[in-house]
Amino acid sequence: MSVETMIYTALKGLVNNRVFRHPAPQEVTALPRITFFQVGGFAVNFLSPETANYKNARFQINCWGERYDDVQALAREVEDTLRVYVPLHATTLSEAVASYEEDTALHGSNQDFSFWYAD
Repeated sequence: MSVETMIYTALKGLVNNRVFRHPAPQEVTALPRITFFQVGGFAVNFLSPETANYKNARFQINCWGERYDDVQALAREVEDTLRVYVPLHATTLSEAVASYEEDTALHGSNQDFSFWYAD
């Protein structure tokens, strides 16, 4: 299973399956929703010719909604959910950062996570 599929699986229950690789499709207007995208990770290198059983990826998880308070509550749920979702071995790398998109009138919150997952 890909890391993207693991993220979707972990978070889909929070927003009725509205979890998308960034950006969400334009036809999706229902809220709240979650988007995510990879923003880096650690390369795993070895001195021996063996390959790694685990990979690392850093992802930004974004929550979107109409009300600031609802988005912040969802962001806390996302963090709590990812911390205990064993296949991702998540580490929270930053606190959530609030945002607002004037063109869509959506409140947002983004937070970075590091995932170690089986390859």
